[in-house]
Amino acid sequence: MPLPVRPLTVLQNWDCQSCSACCRQYHVSVTPEERARIEAQGWEKHPDLAGVPLFARAGGWLSPAWRLNSRADGACVFLGPDNRCRIHDTFGSAAKPLACRIYPYALVPAGDHWKLGLRFACPSAAEDRGRPLAEHLAEAREYAAALEAGPAAGVAAAAPPPLRKGDAVPWGDVLRIATAVSGLLAGGGSVERRWRKVLYVVGLMRHTTLAGAGGMKAVTGDLLGKMLRGLAETAEAEVPADPAEVPRPGWVGRMVFRPLAALYARKDTGPDRGAAQRSAAGRLLSAVRFARGSGRVPKTHAAIPDATFAAGETPLPGLSDAAVSLLTRWGRVKVESGQFCGPANFGLPVWDGLEALAAAFAAAMWLARVLAAGGRPADEAVTLAVRIVDDNFGFNKLLGRSRQKFALRLLGSKGELPKLVAWYGRTGQGK
Repeated sequence: MPLPVRPLTVLQNWDCQSCSACCRQYHVSVTPEERARIEAQGWEKHPDLAGVPLFARAGGWLSPAWRLNSRADGACVFLGPDNRCRIHDTFGSAAKPLACRIYPYALVPAGDHWKLGLRFACPSAAEDRGRPLAEHLAEAREYAAALEAGPAAGVAAAAPPPLRKGDAVPWGDVLRIATAVSGLLAGGGSVERRWRKVLYVVGLMRHTTLAGAGGMKAVTGDLLGKMLRGLAETAEAEVPADPAEVPRPGWVGRMVFRPLAALYARKDTGPDRGAAQRSAAGRLLSAVRFARGSGRVPKTHAAIPDATFAAGETPLPGLSDAAVSLLTRWGRVKVESGQFCGPANFGLPVWDGLEALAAAFAAAMWLARVLAAGGRPADEAVTLAVRIVDDNFGFNKLLGRSRQKFALRLLGSKGELPKLVAWYGRTGQGK
């Protein structure tokens, strides 16, 4: 029997608005069974698809794989002029590839159940449009069953992500930590200070071994919950309320952060593909410019305007309630659904995963400044920045490389992450 699917405590809404952004931006891989099923649907008789290849190679000749083909404008060949999927309209949702059906849901295994989250790359998720996510459970259970019958077989036996290498805890304790962090992110004050409080707690917990050693009692269950609540109270007292009291990021922090921000601010497929991503020479030049951090920001995404790196150091004038709500929901959904660590985020341990999400927040706020420098209103800039960064979070394979994991650990060990969060998260201040 499939594992149950549980909703989050976060009030997050979503319904498909038929914007077709997902059908235009992504390369959708298909299994051999999905390819055969679609080929048997008779699309060669459709006047718009006769003679059109339905699939394109996605792998090399030694390991062939296939994806749905795309038109010259980047859209899926099955996207109709009414922005609807022809497969869905003709044969129903179940006839589509599983990847198309699930998006933008994020189903993350958590021991004896699945957590249901969302990808904020979807405009409707970022804009909080539709029904409460809890009302989508029946649909999500159907997708969870399909995952367990295929690519996620045996998921019930999956071990929980460790807190750090060699420090394993039960699933219940991982969920307690996620609940405590979500509570910090839901608290009062600026969003950047909430993230600094999370990093304060993570920094202390990194030096705590929860599994009992030397005759000491293990810190687990209710005892762990009490410890986390105590640390949250300590963070409230110890973490400066004013980001101006936090030192500016040092040379190491800035040098490591800019290439990380470049990975979060890129698009390699679809109509939003950045001009800097269209050739190997362009990507190399882009990397050099991000390393230098001066002059114009390379167009790693089509939305990036003619703006300088200096614009990324200039705070937004302020955040509206809507922007604060978005940033809060984004962080809490990622944490509570487990998208920040484990297999959902390149195998990162819990503490590393929380630091990765904090770094993604800093990258989104940097990108929002750049987008605002091009004339976008602050709210629109924040929303688009979150969508772009979230599109890469947990999915851009470059972020899963050992080099980037080392860079993240370096930012954490050098104490640069709280500085980056404060610097790029602050608003309404001068340099």
